[in-house]
Amino acid sequence: MLTQGFVSAASIAASVLFILSLGGLSNQEKAKRAVWYGIVGMAVAVVFVTFGPGIGGYWWMLPMMAVGAVIGAVVAKRVDMTEMPQLVAALHSFVGLAAVFVGWNADLERLRVAAAQAAGASMEGFSAFAAKVAEKNAAELTFLQIEVVLGVFIGAVTFTGSVVAFGKLAGKVDGKAWQLPGGHMLNAAAAVLCVILAALYLSGAGFWTLLLLAALAFFIGWHLIMGIGGADMPVVVSMLNSYSGWAAAAIGFTLSNDLLIVTGALVGSSGAILSYIMCKAMNRKFINVILGGFGGPQGAAAEMEGEQTAIDADGVASLLDDADSVIIVPGYGMAVAQAQQSVSELTRKLRAKGKEVRFGIHPVAGRLPGHMNVLLAEAKVPYDIVLEMDEINDDFPETDVVIVIGSNDIVNPAAQEDPNSPIAGMPVLEVWKAKHVIVSKRGQGTGYSGIENPLFFKENARMFYGDAKSSIDSLLGKLD
Repeated sequence: MLTQGFVSAASIAASVLFILSLGGLSNQEKAKRAVWYGIVGMAVAVVFVTFGPGIGGYWWMLPMMAVGAVIGAVVAKRVDMTEMPQLVAALHSFVGLAAVFVGWNADLERLRVAAAQAAGASMEGFSAFAAKVAEKNAAELTFLQIEVVLGVFIGAVTFTGSVVAFGKLAGKVDGKAWQLPGGHMLNAAAAVLCVILAALYLSGAGFWTLLLLAALAFFIGWHLIMGIGGADMPVVVSMLNSYSGWAAAAIGFTLSNDLLIVTGALVGSSGAILSYIMCKAMNRKFINVILGGFGGPQGAAAEMEGEQTAIDADGVASLLDDADSVIIVPGYGMAVAQAQQSVSELTRKLRAKGKEVRFGIHPVAGRLPGHMNVLLAEAKVPYDIVLEMDEINDDFPETDVVIVIGSNDIVNPAAQEDPNSPIAGMPVLEVWKAKHVIVSKRGQGTGYSGIENPLFFKENARMFYGDAKSSIDSLLGKLD
C-alpha cells in the first residue's frame, strides 16, 4: 500500500506528462514522442492510484483491469485507421457511463453514511470513499451532491450522444439529421425537468431523482445528436470529447482525486477549443451545429451546368508528365480505399522526376481532426510538404495539376459561388483555380453530406473514376 505522499507526487508527474503529451501533438514530428508521454503518464496514474491509501477489493478489481486491458489491446489492433473516428466516439461513451455509475455510487455511499450517523453508529468501520464522506461537514456534503448531479447529467448526455455518433460514423445509423416531433422543444423541456429534479435531489427528495435525471439526460444526448447531420460529425466527436473531459473532472471532484480533475479539465478544454477551431473552419457557429444539421438550405440551390468528363490513367499520367507543380488533396475516400501507401509512392515518383509535390489538408477532412495527417504520416509522406488550408490556398492559381482523392465538401466551389448552398460561406480548398483538376472518385454520387459539387462539372476538371487505391496503382505504372 503506497502512502498519500507517493500518490500525490505521482499525480503531479502524470499531470505534467499529460500536458507534455497534448503540447507535442500539435507538431507531427513530435507526435510519436507525445503519445508515449501520455502512455507513461496514464500508466503512472493507474498504478499509483490503484495501490494508494484506502483502496481495497483487489481480488476483483485487478482481474477486471486485466480483462479490460486485453479487450482494449485486441480492439485497437483490429481497428483500421478508417474506423478510428467511431472508435473514439465509442470510447467517449464509456467515460460518460462511468461518470453516471460513479455518481450513483457516490450518492448511495452518502446515504449509507448518513443512515449510520442517524443511528449513532461508529464511523470507524467505513473505508475508501465512504470514509471520506464520513469526514465531510454539511457544506461539503452539499458540494458533493452538486458534483454528483453534474457528473450524472454530463455523463449521461455524453454516453447516449457518443453511441449515436458512433452509429452515424460507422454507417449503422442514418447520417441525416432526424428529430422527434417537437424538435428542440423536447430537449428544452427535458433540460428544465433535469433542473427541477436536481433541485429536488438537493432538497433531500431521494435517490430516485438521480435515476430520473439520468434517464432524461440519456434522452437529451440521444435526441440531440440524432438531430445533427452526418457532415457535422467531426465537430460532434470533438464536442463529445470535451463533454467526456468535464464528466471526468466532475468525477474527480466527487472522489477528491486531483489527477482526475486535472486530466478531465485538460480533455474538456482542449476538446472545446478544437470544436471552436473546426466550427470556424466550416464557417459555422457552435450553437448552430448543436441545434441542427449541416447548414440547411437557404433557397433553391444553383443547377449544375455541363457534364462530368472522365479521364483514364494514361490521360492523368500525361498531365502529370507535363506538370511542374502538383498539389494532392486527400479526403475520407482515400482512407476508405486504404490508398495512402499508393499516394505516398505516387509522391515519391513525381518528386524523383523533379516535380514539386505538396498536400493540402482541410481542417475537417475525413471523419476526425487530423485524420488525413495521421494517414499520410503512416505512409511516410514527408511532414514538410503537408500543408494546412490557410498555408496553401493562395498557391492553387500557380499550380499545374491538383489531384483530389475522395473529397467533396472541402473542395466545393458552391461554398463561395452559391449563396443558397447549405455550405455557403464555408472556407474550402480552392482547387478549381488550378490549371487542371483530377478528381479520384468511385462514381458520380454526392459526398457524405449529400451536397452536389459544381467542381466536377468545370471545364478544367476531369473525373478519374474507380477505387482510389486501384486508380492510383494503375497510374503508378504509367509514370515509370
